[in-house]
Amino acid sequence: MTFALMGNQNSGKTTLFNRLTGSEQQVSNYPGVTVERIEGKLRQHSECTIVDLPGIYSLSPYSPEEIISRNFLLEEKPDLILNIVDATSLERGLYLTLQLIELDIPMTLALNMIDEMPALGRKIDVDKLEEVLGIPVVPISASQNEGVSEFVRVSLETANHKRKPKNPDLCSGTVHRAIHSIASLVEDHAQEIRVTPRFAATKLVEGDELFIPKLKLNKNELETVDHIVLEMERESGTDRWAALADMRYEFISMVEKKVLVCEYPNYEEVPTFSRALDRVLLHKYFGIPIFFLIMGVIFWIAFGPLGNFLSEGFADLIGLAGDAVGRGMVSLGMNPIIQSAIVDGLFSGVGAVVEFLPMILVLFFLLSILEDSGYMARVAFIMDRLLRHIGLSGSSIVPLLLGFGCSVPAVMATRTLPSKRDRYLTTLLIPFMSCSAKV
Repeated sequence: MTFALMGNQNSGKTTLFNRLTGSEQQVSNYPGVTVERIEGKLRQHSECTIVDLPGIYSLSPYSPEEIISRNFLLEEKPDLILNIVDATSLERGLYLTLQLIELDIPMTLALNMIDEMPALGRKIDVDKLEEVLGIPVVPISASQNEGVSEFVRVSLETANHKRKPKNPDLCSGTVHRAIHSIASLVEDHAQEIRVTPRFAATKLVEGDELFIPKLKLNKNELETVDHIVLEMERESGTDRWAALADMRYEFISMVEKKVLVCEYPNYEEVPTFSRALDRVLLHKYFGIPIFFLIMGVIFWIAFGPLGNFLSEGFADLIGLAGDAVGRGMVSLGMNPIIQSAIVDGLFSGVGAVVEFLPMILVLFFLLSILEDSGYMARVAFIMDRLLRHIGLSGSSIVPLLLGFGCSVPAVMATRTLPSKRDRYLTTLLIPFMSCSAKV
């Protein structure tokens, strides 16, 4: 049997995978991409192979990871989906869960980091969550190895009995009606490629350009789908993507009200240091000025007193080394042309460029501190709206900032951006950043 392990990034997926497989792992690349494929045998159950799919947030084809994960589910048809959700970020995790349920594949949900809930003043009614979603839910703590054995037992039982989600048709409203109308229209086409009509209809509503051709709809059917989607957009007052996301989040909000027991009336009132910082750093009006202030201080340190001091010291060392080598070559009676090539060319020429290295290292060191602190993720959020005006997402801010240090690592950093369009546009913009060598 093959189990697909799926979940958001930073949800504890890798930790759970290691708990389930131990050291019995194989690492390879998916064909045509650099995304790793990691799989291993379930401990004490060698007949079960677990494939650790890339961490994603949805099944929409916006990144190579999402395309790979979706293709694996649709083409290789795993016997069971092991969906891991961070209990402290239930809303974010359930967004992917709802899409996985639409596939109508046997599935179990691991509610990870359940041990951190008391500190947040919250508790999850696991039985109620299981009832609402229609799939087995097991609370675990992968880092503490708590509940993992129970999760394995429930997962094996679900796979052996081929228990599919009890209610794969969740949500309601205008979008839900549109999905139902399209599902009845494309039911035969969906069955031919072995997917559920609900999933096929959802992809048609999204306008999924990679999936729609697989359905082989004729012109009249495509026109009917377009008419239904346009009518849905008119009734909902927004575009198809926002309407679909709103439908899912409305359902998730309803689920949270049913299953979350909060000590605080409002989750935003939970007194954590991180949340207090977010109120300041993500402020509607002060967030961007604070970001520019922080970056101004970093640039002042990197290209001001500290950077200049280190660069001048580095230049002096190169000069002393060049003089010493020059005197040594004179004492050895070497050809003057060779002396000039080494002393004037290598030490003076290359040294003039290399002396900027300390400034670059200081800048990258300070940016790495911001990255490790979690501030850069917040910067991507607050800069998203501003960068949308030039066709980029907030994630592009990190490579653009690196461009002030050196364009080469900045271009390399664009490989982490989710879409090919963002990677290309950001790469084209990076050379316009005024790095120290250009100045």
